[in-house]
Amino acid sequence: MTKIASETALALERRAVDRLRRFPREPDVIVYRCRSAIALIIRGLLRVYLRFEIVGAENLPNEISFVLVANHSSHLDTLCLLAALPLSRLHRAFPVAAEDYFFRSLPRTWFAAVVMNALPFARQRPRESLSVCAQLLAQPGNVLIIFPEGTRSMTGATQPFKSGIGALLAGRDVKVLPCHVQGSFHAWPKGRRFPRPRKVRLIIGPARNYAARGAEKSEFSAIARELRRAVDELGERRGID
Repeated sequence: MTKIASETALALERRAVDRLRRFPREPDVIVYRCRSAIALIIRGLLRVYLRFEIVGAENLPNEISFVLVANHSSHLDTLCLLAALPLSRLHRAFPVAAEDYFFRSLPRTWFAAVVMNALPFARQRPRESLSVCAQLLAQPGNVLIIFPEGTRSMTGATQPFKSGIGALLAGRDVKVLPCHVQGSFHAWPKGRRFPRPRKVRLIIGPARNYAARGAEKSEFSAIARELRRAVDELGERRGID
């Protein structure tokens, strides 16, 4: 009986994970209310515990779809970028998250899908996932949050940006805003269980557009390098007090 019960529980968990992983998601008022309530709590904790500050919020476009790209050294980075958006756009904001990491166990999948509204990105099938990203950007009012490094930095230093971000933006009339998250690595580096009370600042730069760029691999890599340089320059503009 114990074995049967265990197998049944695993099957139910797999079904729940598969349902939450499904994308695009159907509108759900209960999920929206839950997400908004948790977002308010997270924003309050960021302000109080990490003295979170946003610089350059005036650069965020209204109504239209756009992309936010940033350095990535902590799970705090996504929370900070989401906290910069109005609550009214929360359900149309999609952090791009590795499917093989965030959509495995039920608790992690629930947090990624319900709280973060994350878009599962299959690193083994990048073209397929980039196609989903492009479809979202073709619709008005969506926001994609992308960390082009592909994974969190172990040192806090920005790693090279992967050319996929260039493939997504080249030839498309879409605004992309480089951002830099300062202090998140010291507050919550990879491998640490809970964040420490360190000041965190998000700097949002002016929008860029790569509609005039060609669809060649060399252009994709060039765009990735340009965005990485823009992100690093934002980080050098102001240090943590």
